[in-house]
Amino acid sequence: MRIRRFWWLAACVVFAVGGSAHAAPPIHDALRGTLLQITQRLVDAIPVGNRVPWQQSLTDDAVVIDEFGRIQHKADVVASLHPFPKGLSGSIELRNAHVQRYGGTAVMQVEQYERETVFGQKLVTRYQTLLTFVRQGDAWKLAGYEDVTIPTAPPMLEVRGLMPSDYVGIYRYGPGRAWTVVDRDGVLGYATHAGGPVNVLQPVAKDVFMGSDDERNLIIFRRDRQGHVDALIERRKFNDLRLVRTPPPSA
Repeated sequence: MRIRRFWWLAACVVFAVGGSAHAAPPIHDALRGTLLQITQRLVDAIPVGNRVPWQQSLTDDAVVIDEFGRIQHKADVVASLHPFPKGLSGSIELRNAHVQRYGGTAVMQVEQYERETVFGQKLVTRYQTLLTFVRQGDAWKLAGYEDVTIPTAPPMLEVRGLMPSDYVGIYRYGPGRAWTVVDRDGVLGYATHAGGPVNVLQPVAKDVFMGSDDERNLIIFRRDRQGHVDALIERRKFNDLRLVRTPPPSA
C-alpha cells in the first residue's frame, strides 16, 4: 500500500480471549459505527502525518503487520508518521465492514479502498483488513492491524512484436502435471489441467505475462540458445515453479 508504505502499511493478529469459543451474534450498529469511526480517523491521519490518533488509539503492545509481512509496534508506527511529500496525496475509504464481538474484544473485517495521486498519476489499490480491538476502561483500543492486497486486474499494456505461436504447447512440472498454453485468435491463455478453465495471459513484456486468475502471478517464458521457448516459469510468492516444454522445441 503506497499510502502506508511511506511509514508502515498496517496489519494485525486476532488475540485469543477467555470465555466462549463461539462467536457472538452479529454486533449492533453502534459498535460497528464506533470502530469504523476510530479506523477512519487513523487512516485519515496518514497523509498529513498526524500522530495523535495513533498515539491515542493503539494499545501499548499493539502489533502492526503490513501486506509485505513487516512487523511494527506502537512506538515504531507513531514515529514513522510524516506528512506526504509535495506531489503525493491519497485517501482511504472503508467499505463493507463486518464486526464480531467476543466479550471485551471486537474483530472488524473491512475493505480499504485506497486512492492515490503521484504527481498527477491516479492509482487505486484495494486491501482486505482485519482489525482487533480490545476494551480498555470505557474506550476501544486497537491491539492488532493486518491487511493484505486484493489482486486486481492491472492496466493493459501494448507489447509489440509478440508471436503467440512461440508459446503454444504443453509444459510439465511433474508426473501427470502439465499446463497447456493455447492461442485463441491472438489471445494467449493457459489451463493448469485437462478440461480446466483457460486463464488469459496478459502481456507485460516480451516473454513476460501476468495470469488473469485470482493470484495474478507472473508467467515468464524461457528460451534456449536457438531462441526457441523451452520452459515456463510461474513466479509466485517469491518462488519460481519451472515447467518444461514437452516435447522440446527442437523435437
